[in-house]
Amino acid sequence: MNDASIPILLADDDTGFCELLGEYLRGQGFAVTAVHDGQAAIAAVERGGHAALVLDVMMPKADGFQVLEKLRASHRIPVVMLTARGEDVDRIVGLELGADDYVAKPCNPRELAARLRAVLRRTQLAGAELAPLRCGDLELQPASRGVRVDGRAVDLTGAEFDVLRVLVEQAGEIVNKEELSKRALNRRLGSFDRSIDMHISRLRQKLGPHGDGSARLRSVRNRGYLYARPG
Repeated sequence: MNDASIPILLADDDTGFCELLGEYLRGQGFAVTAVHDGQAAIAAVERGGHAALVLDVMMPKADGFQVLEKLRASHRIPVVMLTARGEDVDRIVGLELGADDYVAKPCNPRELAARLRAVLRRTQLAGAELAPLRCGDLELQPASRGVRVDGRAVDLTGAEFDVLRVLVEQAGEIVNKEELSKRALNRRLGSFDRSIDMHISRLRQKLGPHGDGSARLRSVRNRGYLYARPG
């Protein structure tokens, strides 16, 4: 992947922070455009041309959660949220609304760049293995990153798709959360990291149960999750 060809949208109302962070990311080869309120962020994404969005929670005109909720109704752009350090609730809400990853502020620019690269690898290169995956009425298309359940298209975020793909690849087997985080999110699971749990919760809501009413995604206490094969 050539970072220089990847335009990133940075949405944060702190102009000084945007200048410093934008300078660092440009030095890493990213092309950065900054906006400073929620409405401007929505308008910029809708105009297109950005490969990923770095989105601060606290902004005027529309906060980061409102922006994310609005965008997820019709856009699948990868989103890395910027949350206040120690504010677990912000991270949880962001993941519930469809964020792909998060970084706590004040953030280490190097960590943010690494998270951006990881998200972009997941969303843009995960189609290297193009054969469809099928399990019962579920079909995953890695090339287009599309998902269908009983013929019905299901709109997933990039992170949700990657979590589901790992579980379907090992359907009927338990995948522990640490392994799931490494393979799907490309990072180690922190001590209080609930990102995998949040993605699983959203997948359950979007996919629903099997046709016979049994659970597709099962949690196994102290062990992990599995995608249950249909009976």
